[in-house]
Amino acid sequence: MTRPSAAPQTAPAHWTDTGAHEVASGVFRIPLPLPEGPPAINVYAVADGPDVVLIDSGWATDESVRLLERSLERIGYSADRISQFLITHWHTDHYSLAATVRRRHGTPISLGAGERETVERHFGTAEDADSPFGASALLHRAGASELIRDAQAALQGVSAVGVELPDRWLEGTRRIELRSRTLVAVPTPGHTNGHYSFWDPEAALLFAGDHVLPRITPWIGLEAGASRFPLADYLSSLLLVQTMPEAQLLPAHGPTTPSAAARARELIEHHRTRLELTLDAVAAQRVTALEVAHRLHWTRHRRRLADLPGPLQSLAVIETAAHLDVLVQRGAVDVTDIDGVAHYLR
Repeated sequence: MTRPSAAPQTAPAHWTDTGAHEVASGVFRIPLPLPEGPPAINVYAVADGPDVVLIDSGWATDESVRLLERSLERIGYSADRISQFLITHWHTDHYSLAATVRRRHGTPISLGAGERETVERHFGTAEDADSPFGASALLHRAGASELIRDAQAALQGVSAVGVELPDRWLEGTRRIELRSRTLVAVPTPGHTNGHYSFWDPEAALLFAGDHVLPRITPWIGLEAGASRFPLADYLSSLLLVQTMPEAQLLPAHGPTTPSAAARARELIEHHRTRLELTLDAVAAQRVTALEVAHRLHWTRHRRRLADLPGPLQSLAVIETAAHLDVLVQRGAVDVTDIDGVAHYLR
């Protein structure tokens, strides 16, 4: 079967320009605006005969719904021809619009099984849903309980749209057979516990979600629970991408780039340097992650923690704790818990 004919479209001047931009044969990048965070998210439409498969979905705003429908129409599809959603991770900007489409058309949604604990907590079905979890628990352990309110402000959009359970939990590496191609669902935890990337080996494409981004590094360590060492997971996932066959990087935020492996190498080097700086910041007396974060510089402008807005301070402390825990795992740093707060010592 062949897909409907697509209307020609000129190349965008900027990656956020709306439309359906063909990045490979039968694969279209559809940027949708976001109400907070990065300016847009790339939703990828994969032509599959009379149907279309979407990788990620966007944030469920009225504007994004209209833009998605209009962009699909440009390439010959309507929303009821979406055969399935493959979601890289549970965050609102990736997941919530899929739930809106599913309510209207019954479109099935697939999500990584590693997201189950977090999604069920937000959905209210976890047995211990009221126990400390996520940013609040992480900041308390980091000695930064005073930043919990700022963290809640920083992350308010993550669950601002009600989280729904998927139709299928993805487990392990698995093949997803479409009419026109075979995708390989690859677990790439780190940014979230159950993050997945989707690889098209024949077309040499990697739909990387937030795992590998071309211009920024995704925040790491925002979830407590199943993954105690999210940065270690992330580095292992980056190494996997680095050693995979060469593939074009199709990220969730930012322009496409020729090599996912090359960008993975850059991110590995970034975190190697960050681990060295974090180790240097651990003193001969026990310190908390908050105290270490105050000794580091942040952003490409090398700002101090106190100079960051409150919500970004909370994210920076959580990421510092993630780096410290990798140093503990590697035996470079010792950790002792005192009243639920981790104290680190070289």
